[in-house]
Amino acid sequence: MTTITERLKHIRSQISDAELACNRQPGSVLLLAVSKTKPSEDIAAAYQSGQRHFGENYLQEALRKQQELGAYAITWHFIGPIQSNKTRPLATHFDWVHSVDSLKIAKRLSEQRPAHLPPLNICLQVNISNEPSKSGITLAELPQLCEQIAKLPNLKLRGVMAIPAPQDDFEQQRQPYKALYQAVAKLGQAELDTFSFGMTGDLKAAIAEGSTIVRIGTALFGERNYG
Repeated sequence: MTTITERLKHIRSQISDAELACNRQPGSVLLLAVSKTKPSEDIAAAYQSGQRHFGENYLQEALRKQQELGAYAITWHFIGPIQSNKTRPLATHFDWVHSVDSLKIAKRLSEQRPAHLPPLNICLQVNISNEPSKSGITLAELPQLCEQIAKLPNLKLRGVMAIPAPQDDFEQQRQPYKALYQAVAKLGQAELDTFSFGMTGDLKAAIAEGSTIVRIGTALFGERNYG
């Protein structure tokens, strides 16, 4: 049976190989372990193998795990849809929020971020494939929202997050990421240094187009249990 430690080693090797193949700086891509529906024991096992950044989609589940794993110096990322009535615990208990898709949500996170904590790192979720079933802003909305959010205190706008429609072809996988990377580059804001895109099936395509955070769940922790 393949252990989490062995899977983690394999994924890190894949990332390193992709960095090399795409002429990226070694170590320029962060692995975000997506641990939704997985028990705290699995997160602890990954942590003990050197993993520090973990992504959660479901707030109540994440808060429970944070309590159970309080002894670990984990950097917590929230990557799921955001409801207005859930912004206070997000602002209080997370280091990163990847799925901001409105000025209203950003304002609430800014207002509710505790004063003793550093600014909350956020990414804007872009619906790069214009799928009705997915959250996120359009590319056309990106410049204005970046400008508005950059003025808010207690937040640090870091970049963008995207989950494009699945594609099997490598070149087709690259296209949405290329478009998003170029859109951010046109904004000319050096502080936008984070591109949260790429999962197990399109990791290399994402890294080829500038990803700085790849979100890997099933390949690390196994199939998810939604029971």
